[in-house]
Amino acid sequence: MAAVRALPALAAALLLAAAGQASKYSREANEGLAAAEGKRREAGEFRVVRLNQIWEKAQRLHLSAVKLAELHSDLKIQEKDELSWKKLKAEGLDEDGEKEAKLRRNLNVIMTKYGMNGKKDSQLVDTNYIKDGTESDTLDDPRLEKLWSKAKTSGKFSDEELDKLWREFKHHKEKIREYNILLETVSRTEDSHKNVINPSEENVVKEEILHNKHRELKEKLRSINQGFERLRKVSHQGYDTTSEFEEPRVIDLWDMAKSANFTEKELESFREELKHFEAKIEKHHHYQKQLEISHQKLKHVEGTGDKDHLNRNKEKYAMLQEKTKELGYKVKKHLQDLSSRISQGLQHNEL
Repeated sequence: MAAVRALPALAAALLLAAAGQASKYSREANEGLAAAEGKRREAGEFRVVRLNQIWEKAQRLHLSAVKLAELHSDLKIQEKDELSWKKLKAEGLDEDGEKEAKLRRNLNVIMTKYGMNGKKDSQLVDTNYIKDGTESDTLDDPRLEKLWSKAKTSGKFSDEELDKLWREFKHHKEKIREYNILLETVSRTEDSHKNVINPSEENVVKEEILHNKHRELKEKLRSINQGFERLRKVSHQGYDTTSEFEEPRVIDLWDMAKSANFTEKELESFREELKHFEAKIEKHHHYQKQLEISHQKLKHVEGTGDKDHLNRNKEKYAMLQEKTKELGYKVKKHLQDLSSRISQGLQHNEL
């Protein structure tokens, strides 16, 4: 009987020991994950030192969760391009320095876009469309402000359509800013070129670079003019229910594709690819919204003192953050590839 009575006590002791071991292993697992995360941060988020410095600076600027994820995607694209350029340079395939100059311009665009270029008038361009911001944000262009004001008061748009139109206006604002950055770069290059007294082979190379920059400017200006005409038409007439695409970047690409030197079969194939691209963008937007919601919820839970609840929210937030970064990179890479194909088609038109 004594042995029987001892069994429950023994079982309880074994359970306590097992719980202690489980707690120990759980603690060790968490410590292992923390150590792995620490090593990853120590190694750097990116393989290019300059990009790591920008990323570290951005995290001190208190950017929103969505904006930070967007910056991460931009820097990953920049990293991919810089590593590809280093291989080209090692093989002697960028003798004129054109690709290196374009990399510098692209990085300048990123720095300006996120208010990290050191200029007081630098403003963040909201490409995420998560927060409303339509009243407090500005378009920095009297023509755009006038069109937007008319559209808002016209009664031709539902709330959902107004949100969609606002995204198009903001996208147009970003295109103008990128054009101005490129224009400023070209102007500086031209000024330094004019100051050269004795023409040389090096100056011939620089002229070729300038020619390519002017072509890029021409393409961007064409896109801006087409975009403005579209905004003017939509603002006055409302949305066409038969419109094929809704996402501003896809609309831009489709308008430019129709002007490029594509066969009917190539254009149809491009149309189908744009449909897949738009679906990818919509999925990215979904995760951006979820990330923003998760970030707000995490801030709320931090004030409650509930550690279990906080840890669960941190895990979800970390998962959404990584997924948003990953999708953002895929969207930007796909956009880059599609834009390159259209650019080649437009160049054929000029030949």
